Amino acid sequence: MRSQIHLPEEYKNLLTSKRNLSEVGEMLSGKKHIHTVCSEAKCPNIGKCFKSGTATFLIMGSKCTRDCAFCAIDKNPTSPIDEDESDEVIDAVRKMNLKYVVITSVTRDDIEDGGAEYFNLLSSRIKNEFPGIMVETLVPDFRQNISNLKKIEKKNIDVFNHNLETVKELYPKVRSKADYGFSLSMLREAKSMGMTVKTGIMVGLGETEKEIGELFEDISDAGAEILTIGQYFMPTKNHYQVQKYYLSEEFDALKKMAEGIGIKNVVSGVFVRSSYNAYETYKGVKK
Repeated sequence: MRSQIHLPEEYKNLLTSKRNLSEVGEMLSGKKHIHTVCSEAKCPNIGKCFKSGTATFLIMGSKCTRDCAFCAIDKNPTSPIDEDESDEVIDAVRKMNLKYVVITSVTRDDIEDGGAEYFNLLSSRIKNEFPGIMVETLVPDFRQNISNLKKIEKKNIDVFNHNLETVKELYPKVRSKADYGFSLSMLREAKSMGMTVKTGIMVGLGETEKEIGELFEDISDAGAEILTIGQYFMPTKNHYQVQKYYLSEEFDALKKMAEGIGIKNVVSGVFVRSSYNAYETYKGVKK
C-alpha cells in the first residue's frame, strides 16, 4: 500500500458536513449534562447519522481517565456521574425521535466497575420507554475486569461494541493504558453471552498490511460480526501524527480482506466511524 503524507484531493471534496454542530446544539438546548460523541469527538458524519435517526450519546461525563494519543476527548474527570445525565439522555432520545441509539462513554477508571452497571441501567430505561428502539453499547474496557462486562444484559441491547482501535503493535504508542489481549477477550465474552458483536479500527497510525491482516484474523476468531474501518485524523496538532492517508480503493481492499477472513459485515471508508451507518449495518446482520 502506497504511503501518502499530504491530504489527498478526494478528502478535500468530502470534508464538510452540510448539517453543522449548531443545529445539533439546538436539538439539545437546555441539556446541561448531556454530550454527544458526534460533537465531542468532532465526527464528520454528524449530519448523515442524525438524518437517519441515529445518535451517539457520551455518558459518564465528558472527561476521560486515560490519555490515548489519538483522542480529542478531554482528560481527568474530577466529579461523579451527574444524577441528571440519564434523564437528559432519555429526553434527548424523545426529542430527536431516534430509532437507533448508541450509548458510549469516556473511560472512568475512577468508578468501581468502570460504569458497567450504569450502561446496563440506562440501556434498560431506553428499551422500556421507547418500544422498538434499537440500542448499541460502545463500551470501554470496564477497568479490564470481565466480571464487570457481565453486568451488561443481552435483553437490554441489540449490539455490543468495543473498539480495538488499532493493531496490537501500536498499543504502546497510542493506547498505552489499554490491553489488546483483554479487549479481544471482551469481544469473545460478549459473543459467548449471545450478543451481536461489533468492533472498529482506525488506519493511518503506522500499521503495516501484515499487522492489519493479523488484526482481522483476531477479530474474526473473537466472533465479531461487524467491523468499521476509518481513516485517522489528528484532532489537533498536539495529537499523534498521521502516518498515512488511505485512498478509497485501499479502503475497498481492506473491506475485501476482512470479509475474506470471515467478518460478515464490514463498513470501510475515509470518514467511517463506529456509529457510521449503524442502523443499516445492524439490519444487514439480521437479514
